[in-house]
Amino acid sequence: MQSRSFDRLKTSALPESVRHLRPSYSFASCKITPSLKIKAMKQFFGTQLATKSPPPPSKPPLTRPVPVEEGGDTVVLERLPLKTKPPQMYQVVLLNDDYTPMEFVVAVIQEFFNKDRETATQIMLKIHMEGKGVCGVFSQDVAATKVDRVMEAAQKSGHPLQCVSEPTT
Repeated sequence: MQSRSFDRLKTSALPESVRHLRPSYSFASCKITPSLKIKAMKQFFGTQLATKSPPPPSKPPLTRPVPVEEGGDTVVLERLPLKTKPPQMYQVVLLNDDYTPMEFVVAVIQEFFNKDRETATQIMLKIHMEGKGVCGVFSQDVAATKVDRVMEAAQKSGHPLQCVSEPTT
């Protein structure tokens, strides 16, 4: 009952020039085959549509060797597995300076490198004694992001802390 009143509402909302175009049945119960779709699209667009299906994908090369007959001239094709190298790793290094407080360095190591307080303190002391200390080893993109975030935090806090990334050896 509601659908009929809803249909009347929709029909009355349409302009007079297109009311007669509205179908009186629902497409939900109809099965439309691909050939009917193409025919309808040809009628609608008035042009020829491409009805040729795309070619099937090319076959991959042989994955296992073909048995060779003894004394025969048979060629054997083998698929060689691709060996990818792991990405080049980079170490993020903090450099010592005489102005950045040790507590700030510990806080940076804890926050950006997820180290506990004891490990962060050990890294900070190594930076203080040796001039630099490795905070972590990451892929190139992650290392560059860590360097940027540490430098931004140091600049916001007004400290001259320097952070660099170097390829591991």
